[in-house]
Amino acid sequence: MTRTVLPALALLAIGVSTGCGAPPELRDPDAPPTSTGSPTAAPTRTPAATPSSVPSLPPPRMPSATPDAGLVATPCRNGPTGQRIVQLLHGRAGVLPPSVRVQVRTGPLCAADWQYTVLEVTGHEELQVVTRGRPAAPELVTAGTDVCTIEVRATGPTGIRTLACDAGPVVGPGA
Repeated sequence: MTRTVLPALALLAIGVSTGCGAPPELRDPDAPPTSTGSPTAAPTRTPAATPSSVPSLPPPRMPSATPDAGLVATPCRNGPTGQRIVQLLHGRAGVLPPSVRVQVRTGPLCAADWQYTVLEVTGHEELQVVTRGRPAAPELVTAGTDVCTIEVRATGPTGIRTLACDAGPVVGPGA
């Protein structure tokens, strides 16, 4: 038994003394190797490049000349007109009887393909109207004193949601 144990201990001692040391990534790269074991190919090291100038940053983003069509509601340039909205409410939408006098107070304001209009209705509270679609043929989304409906909140562009939901109820003169 001692015949096999002594040679094994000797091999272990040789392996420990020649193979131990700091791992390669912790050794000083400029120091000569201290191991007497079998030679291995040393990794090729290239000197680190020194930056000649400060790293360049991407150019700053300039705001676009025109905001996204849905972010802000602005006066509709291509329609529909206030009269077109009134015709819709008097006509096929059936919101107002033909005998009621209506005057446009605000709008139509457009954001994407949606419109927001406030109407003065003689003898009644102001009427907020949200429509969408083509300027020549807008479709009624909702009309009333509170137009912050689920459809407006869920699918309306930000500019319309801001007017319909965040602005609060419309307060007329003398209120």
